[in-house]
Amino acid sequence: MGKETAQKINKPRAIRRLVIWYKRNSAVTSIVDTAASSAATASNVAGNMVSGAGSVVTTASNVAGNVAGNVVSSAESVVNTASSVVSNASSIAKNTLQPLVFDPLKRLQNNDNILDRVEESQSKRIWIAVDGMGGDYAPGPILEGCLEAISRFPINIKFVGKIEKVKDAAKKTGLAELLENEIDNNRLELIDSGEPIGMNEEATAVRKRKNASINVAMDLVRNNKAEAVYSAGNSGAMMASAIFRIGRLKGIERPAIGALFPTRDQTRPVLVLDVGANTDCKPSYLHQFALLGNIYAKDVLQVQKPRIGLLNIGEEECKGNDLSLKTFELLSSEKSFDFGGNCEGRDVLSGSFDVVVCDGFTGNILLKFLESVGGVLLDILRSELPRGRRGKVGSAFLRSNLLRIKKRLDHAEHGGALLLGVNGICVIGHGSSKSLSVVSALRLAHSAVNHGVMDNLNQLQKLQVLNS
Repeated sequence: MGKETAQKINKPRAIRRLVIWYKRNSAVTSIVDTAASSAATASNVAGNMVSGAGSVVTTASNVAGNVAGNVVSSAESVVNTASSVVSNASSIAKNTLQPLVFDPLKRLQNNDNILDRVEESQSKRIWIAVDGMGGDYAPGPILEGCLEAISRFPINIKFVGKIEKVKDAAKKTGLAELLENEIDNNRLELIDSGEPIGMNEEATAVRKRKNASINVAMDLVRNNKAEAVYSAGNSGAMMASAIFRIGRLKGIERPAIGALFPTRDQTRPVLVLDVGANTDCKPSYLHQFALLGNIYAKDVLQVQKPRIGLLNIGEEECKGNDLSLKTFELLSSEKSFDFGGNCEGRDVLSGSFDVVVCDGFTGNILLKFLESVGGVLLDILRSELPRGRRGKVGSAFLRSNLLRIKKRLDHAEHGGALLLGVNGICVIGHGSSKSLSVVSALRLAHSAVNHGVMDNLNQLQKLQVLNS
């Protein structure tokens, strides 16, 4: 074995890892290198200026004696100031760019939070009806989320449920005093109701039990005492209650549940519908889902020209089952939105589409699969990190990034899905929703009201396709 070969084998692993890290972060480190190079160039220019000033001062000194001495003193002051400016510029460049190497998402996330605060501060305070008895953990976590949302967003809550159970839950969770304060401040109101529709009950139970919590909450919207309704209970019962109590939009055959999925661009999620309201669909249903999603993307997601995709097994228009083929024809001939063609499963989170339509059976499977991705991804990353001291150091650098990745994939961050196609704003929460999910869902409801979604959805009835 030669000497050079032995040196390669004995090359420290730390150096090899550093080379790999540098290559992966070459785009960011090149920015830092450019900034450092610019600072060095500025320093050289300042040095040349100083040298030139020194030559002038020396000549002046030979000619003017004491006068030149004063010029020398002034020149030295200028030189020191220039050096200080260069040093400060270098320090600013380093402090600004260096965090991007380790935390490239931090600056973007801070900007998003600022925009959110501005939007919320400029919007009006609205009343939202909450089915406080719906959900696996109700009413405690639902009440906790409502109280938190009241303090964060410009909303008031009409909390529907059995008042005795609600107050008992408030005492157990230490929220009794806060609950009374919000009631006194007229920001929360308790509305008495009967028992909720159970998760295992048929949706048609809402027709027999008029005092069920979801029915009472829906009546508040119908009677204009609330501008939106939220429930984490039986989603089928909520859809049935919405249809019976507030009705469908004219021309819409079946309402759809629209859920927001994350994409590569964290500022631009994709709306997927239907994710569970209609397991069996006709091509006309999917066509109407696309019309509903197009308006939602424009109003709430603020996408000027949403790109609509049809979930399918291939990009070619000849792919798919009979439902997909017939729906493709309908969407291709629609002139009121931008149809981008078929969307494969790998394209849903790519950011290539703003709205993806599918039947409720497929959409619900897709939703439940996505809910598991965040936790599984973190478990894989933890298992792949090296053990011992080096693993702990690496984990410390990656911790904030990993938590943000989990946050982007966590369904609790979106909290709920809009029931589109009914004559009111309805947000359906996950059955296992806790306080964070409730806060996120109420924010979604407020955003939908604040952007005037219903005004534009009601304009759909003017379309010829819905009147034919």
